[in-house]
Amino acid sequence: MVHFSEKEIKGKKYLYALQSVRLSDGTVAKITKRIDRPILTPELQQYFDGKRKDLLKKDALKKYRTDSVFTKQQIEKVEETKVDYKQILKKLTKAQKKDLFDRFTANFTYESNAIEGNSLTLKDVAIILFENKVVEGKDLREIYETRNSRRVVDLILANRFKVTERDIIQMHKMLVDDMDVATGYKKIPNYLVGRRVKTTPPELVEKEMQDLLHWYKSGEKMHPIKKAALFHGRFERIHPFDDGNGRVGRFLINVILINAGYAPVIIRKSQRIAYLKALEAFDNGYTARLERFMLSKYKNTFKNFFQVYLKYI
Repeated sequence: MVHFSEKEIKGKKYLYALQSVRLSDGTVAKITKRIDRPILTPELQQYFDGKRKDLLKKDALKKYRTDSVFTKQQIEKVEETKVDYKQILKKLTKAQKKDLFDRFTANFTYESNAIEGNSLTLKDVAIILFENKVVEGKDLREIYETRNSRRVVDLILANRFKVTERDIIQMHKMLVDDMDVATGYKKIPNYLVGRRVKTTPPELVEKEMQDLLHWYKSGEKMHPIKKAALFHGRFERIHPFDDGNGRVGRFLINVILINAGYAPVIIRKSQRIAYLKALEAFDNGYTARLERFMLSKYKNTFKNFFQVYLKYI
């Protein structure tokens, strides 16, 4: 938020606009500009947005390691979208923000479930989510899958989930409610259709999940989008639950991003083959492909969903 302040210098009074920006190390940087009138004009807002982006880009480059995927240029672009995302939300009324996230929920739920073979259309999903109706002629399992997803998305958008063992197990339990699926970690081995890698055997799941969570907590120098990609790859390779691992994994991507202040992503059904190939490459030790895929989906979702929404309201 921009504030106005008057300063007296050598007996003369001057008016300034000020904004505070909290950096990742907890310190606060100040942006100031001398002005003639205490009015936040579009030009003045643009000035502060630009300065804020510059500060956050420098902060991110200081905090996160660069590499062949998350280069200096890529990190700078992502940090710009982080500022733009927050500005989009600030510009919306309460009703518009609700509409935006309702649309996101419907799109994310439809696409994520469709990747797993759910036959509901986007219109079906909207009817179930927002009219609380059952679509005739559709499998009840698919309807429950959709209904349950809404509950989880609402909590993710409200920052109610953390990347902890308890929250991951609770998320899975919510997603499979009324679906006759065992909750908690798997008791029998499972397999990945279309992928050669073996999933973690049941007796090792708890340890590997603890190792994954420890890795997650210790990766402070890793950019959140990179961390989300690698976490997703490892989680899907463990496949800790009897069913619903793909959906839980995609939800966790957005838990990581939203909790770090970034816009959430949608992986679309049309990208399923590229998505599975990226996961297969990860299984074979080529992690960069999944990182690039996640970075691309982040930028695409921001541009083609959030920016488009603002353009047409």
